[in-house]
Amino acid sequence: MSTTDLKNLYEVDDYQWLEETVKLLKKQRFEDLDLDNLIEELEDLGKEKKNAVASLLEQVIRHLLLLQYWTSESEYNAVHWQEEIYNFRIQLRRRITTNLRNYLESELNSIYKDALGFVKIKTQNSVSLPPECPYSLDQILDIEWLPSLS
Repeated sequence: MSTTDLKNLYEVDDYQWLEETVKLLKKQRFEDLDLDNLIEELEDLGKEKKNAVASLLEQVIRHLLLLQYWTSESEYNAVHWQEEIYNFRIQLRRRITTNLRNYLESELNSIYKDALGFVKIKTQNSVSLPPECPYSLDQILDIEWLPSLS
């Protein structure tokens, strides 16, 4: 398959394009690769991985905040929030790499702000929440750590 054919295939069936690209790579036929689309796909893959771990981290933070600060609802929801925290931490542990951990560390404040916005809406601004993340990344990722309950 020529590079032009491969470029056309990408526009029609990206999954078949991927299969053909893998075959070419395995055969080391680098001159036949559709490099423009291959580069774009690899960049997208990196973004998807970052977005996935950031979303999971945000979910952990949301539930940590609810557990720690929404005391009026904790009697009915604390166990559920703890289950959610555990679930999202497991998913994070399965996906995280050193590079993704470094990414989360650098984006922690931004991810916290997003989680904070959600919790403010969920609690209808009835809870006093810290403007800056009260948790370290190590705490957030620690499967057994939970905050002191207010």
